[in-house]
Amino acid sequence: QVQLVESGGGAVQAGGSLRVSCAASGRTSSMFSMGWFRQAPGEEREFVAAIAWYGDATAYADSVKGRFTISRDNARNTVYLQMNSLKPEDGAVYHCAAAKRWYGSNGYRPSLYEYWGQGTQVTVSS
Repeated sequence: QVQLVESGGGAVQAGGSLRVSCAASGRTSSMFSMGWFRQAPGEEREFVAAIAWYGDATAYADSVKGRFTISRDNARNTVYLQMNSLKPEDGAVYHCAAAKRWYGSNGYRPSLYEYWGQGTQVTVSS
């Protein structure tokens, strides 16, 4: 089992920045990729970004390319999502997830990820 705990959410004005973190514990050796998803009220869970646990591979949703950056610290078993130029439509609960494979650009489906965190709220005001 892998446990994931997100932190760093909050409220920010449009155009601002936030960084959310996801700390993994447990059988982290079984993880080969981690992703960030978000879910707004009444909406489906939406892929944001993913990163391979080894190597340099990343993937982003078109809606966040050029504004968000996913990174990781293997020594700390932590993944980060730096969010810049935030828009009101970026507001949602942000969840991190871990998978036993790296899916590349196909890793946008929530069903591919075996482990999930509880989420952290990001609110962007206009």
